[in-house]
Amino acid sequence: MNAFRLAGDMTHLLSVVVLLLKIHTIKSCAGISLKTQELYALVFAARYLDLFIHFISLYNTVMKLVFLASSFSIVWYMKRHKIVRRTYDKDHDTFRHHFLVLPCLVLALLINEKFTFREVMWAFSIYLEAVAILPQLVLLQRTRNIDNLTGQYVFFLGAYRVLYILNWIYRYFTEPHFVHWISWMAGIVQTLLYADFFYYYIMSWKNNVKLELPA
Repeated sequence: MNAFRLAGDMTHLLSVVVLLLKIHTIKSCAGISLKTQELYALVFAARYLDLFIHFISLYNTVMKLVFLASSFSIVWYMKRHKIVRRTYDKDHDTFRHHFLVLPCLVLALLINEKFTFREVMWAFSIYLEAVAILPQLVLLQRTRNIDNLTGQYVFFLGAYRVLYILNWIYRYFTEPHFVHWISWMAGIVQTLLYADFFYYYIMSWKNNVKLELPA
């Protein structure tokens, strides 16, 4: 494992820690899109179907368990926890995320590395992850004012993907025959979706002002 891959994993993990910190400590999910969290839960459920049948390493297994458990627990807290669910901004979180699922599934059926159930589900999870952040970004744009923990959560989530792209570039030049077009194209799309947010996040940090997205 190279430094870019490790940094990407740790940044992804940090984004989850920040979100859980907000939910567990402040008892608030204000500014967080339940639609995005549901999509991420579906992403990890589809991607890690091999959890108990294909052992790669202890590190790999632990990370899979962490992301599965954290994604479903976040959804549960936002929907079932009496205090947390009261802070959920249902009126602004109206992105029709269900319409993202079917196109990603169709694309996975058409474009995959091997036409087997597990490989199609893996491709589906890659395509869905690329667009899963859309409800969250739309929610932030509608509410405009973003608290520090929510801003940090989205920033770390985007930074994880940038670091993974660097990991792919490194592996392309250091490993023979390393080609994963599905992951590469989906990763580029996902990173581009964060571009606008990254700009305003960096500018707010640079000018020491509260993060606010344009309407």
